[in-house]
Amino acid sequence: MKLVWARLRMPVYLYWGEDDYRLSQAVQALRDRVLDPNWSSFNYDKIEAEQPDAVIHGLNQAMTPSFGAGGRLVWFANTTLLQRCSEPLLGELERSLAALPATSHLLLTADHKPDGRSKVTKLLQKYAEIREFSAIPPWKTEQLIYRVQQAAQQVGVKLTVDSTELLAESVGNDTRRLFTELEKLRLFTATDNGAAVVDVGTVAALVPVTTQNSLQLAEAIRQGDAERSLSLIAELTGQDEPALRIVATLVKQFRTWLWVRLMVEAGERDERAIAQAAQVSNPRRIYFLQQEVQSLSAFQLQQALPLLLDLEVSLKRGSDQLSSLQSKALELCQLYS
Repeated sequence: MKLVWARLRMPVYLYWGEDDYRLSQAVQALRDRVLDPNWSSFNYDKIEAEQPDAVIHGLNQAMTPSFGAGGRLVWFANTTLLQRCSEPLLGELERSLAALPATSHLLLTADHKPDGRSKVTKLLQKYAEIREFSAIPPWKTEQLIYRVQQAAQQVGVKLTVDSTELLAESVGNDTRRLFTELEKLRLFTATDNGAAVVDVGTVAALVPVTTQNSLQLAEAIRQGDAERSLSLIAELTGQDEPALRIVATLVKQFRTWLWVRLMVEAGERDERAIAQAAQVSNPRRIYFLQQEVQSLSAFQLQQALPLLLDLEVSLKRGSDQLSSLQSKALELCQLYS
């Protein structure tokens, strides 16, 4: 009860995660709930981390009671407080959180998971409502399909089982693109009698399958085909496909191949058991996956994962996307040539 009382009196929020679309939707919902449209220009502040004295300025704004109708919202966008916070600044934050006016709402957003060991995180756990907006791992197919089902219901699009699975495969864990493609499908199938059911052929015709190209890249690497790998990388980057999304698809595919090969080498013959271990939603795919890895050992497949991890780390540190993908693809192809 004490925690509930604190949240009611001190409305503080921490939203974190790399799914920027869902996070931005939650931020907009909070704005709509807190702010009166006629007074929002007086009561809304978005504080960017690059602003001089950003935290002190934002806390001063939050300590100011709202003007007119509605509440006040101060948003620390992409805050760096979770990574670095001096003791004096931590003390100022703690004093402010304990004394916020009842009409003030303080929102902090960040891309990465807060460090549970830091003093700032522990302070926010005491005062804030914390919500996670992480992207679904690309290998968790069932969760991706469930997300498509939820989004389709929200947008008002009727999908078949096959079209749901194809759409999930096509957009992966890109929530923003999922809603964009669903809106396209809704407009295309709209009739005077309401929306028609979207079949798999319609999805295949209207939704670009960039993840399929990434899967083709994984296949080319597995075959040691350096020339085709470089060609597919050029095609994907030419379509503005984010390099990290390409890497995520490669990780998923090599992880699936590895699990299938490990189960086969262990003597497992039950396709359903292999599918469950490899997190493959359709057990009928196992036969084809077995054929794909027949000439490779589990050790060979396992070697790809550290290289892909190195690539992911390099990209997150700001390395050039095209050259990083090309060099690492050539290194991977050498494992299987």
